[in-house]
Amino acid sequence: MKTLAKLPVTIVTGFLGSGKTTLLRHMLDNAQGRRIAVIVNEFGELGIDGEILKQCTIGCTEEEATGRVYELANGCLCCTVQEEFFPVMRELVARRGDLDHILIETSGLALPKPLVQAFQWPEIRSACTVDAVITVVDSPAVAAGTFAAFPDQVDAQRKLDPNLDHESPLHELFADQLASADLVILNKADQTSAEDLARVRAEVAEELPPAVKIIEASNGRLPLDVLIGLGAGSEEHIDSRHSHHDHHHGEGDDDHDDHDHDAFDSISIELPQADESLLLDALTQLVVKHGILRVKGFAAIPNKPMRLLIQGVGTRFDKHFDRQWGADEARVTRLVLIGQELDAAQLEAQLRAALSV
Repeated sequence: MKTLAKLPVTIVTGFLGSGKTTLLRHMLDNAQGRRIAVIVNEFGELGIDGEILKQCTIGCTEEEATGRVYELANGCLCCTVQEEFFPVMRELVARRGDLDHILIETSGLALPKPLVQAFQWPEIRSACTVDAVITVVDSPAVAAGTFAAFPDQVDAQRKLDPNLDHESPLHELFADQLASADLVILNKADQTSAEDLARVRAEVAEELPPAVKIIEASNGRLPLDVLIGLGAGSEEHIDSRHSHHDHHHGEGDDDHDDHDHDAFDSISIELPQADESLLLDALTQLVVKHGILRVKGFAAIPNKPMRLLIQGVGTRFDKHFDRQWGADEARVTRLVLIGQELDAAQLEAQLRAALSV
């Protein structure tokens, strides 16, 4: 009987807005025939990140594409490994003869070390290996000393996580994401001066073992051969990587079982077609008024045959038309708003009033 080789897994981590989903999308767009399964750590009922990534399954039927994307919808990966991550991995292990690679995108809340340690579990370890942990760095934000594009929003997320020391500066969380890295991507290099980029590289290098490579990218555009096939076997050495929060996930730590994100609300809103500029203005006002951390979704724009993809971090919004509306598809606007203590009815009413719908 033929023995199957271990299935390589790439874990992509980084702060909210650093460009993780964009990097994964680029990797899928350039898969070059590789059969890739994706696990997406997603807050929100709509699974927006999953839908974005499904658009990259070139040449696949809708059924096949759905089968390649696994969305974990009830919290950060480091906290759900015993509830959702393990069953998903067991299913992928059973299908590993049909797969070439697994990609895992962690949420901006997740610390990667506990997830890598999960690959030490016998049932996973015998079938999978962590090819690399890739940490995506928001270069302009680090150059500005904030480590994330919107540090107040990231800090708000941090304070909702009872497993983290709420007095810790963001730099410690940033250092912990670097501590597990086998490859670091200085993203948004095109938005950073050469002098600032050199300073960011030096600052990041201080947190890394000498063997960890640092590369620059814009919108995650890097050759796939640079991103996969690293053969790091991260699960073998992750215990020796120091983290500021090691004590929070130690063996026998019952506090981890109580970890949840119940105060981290995810609101789903459906609206009719809306004028693009009015919608973006209304969303910006909502972000400012209610402290919304993240906006994701799709908008139907009158007289436009294509769907508008919207992704917002704080008051910064990225948008583009991603695909044609289907012939039988309802042209509606579907949004997920993520934040603290959000009132769904109030937010929807304010959006409808601003859009006069």
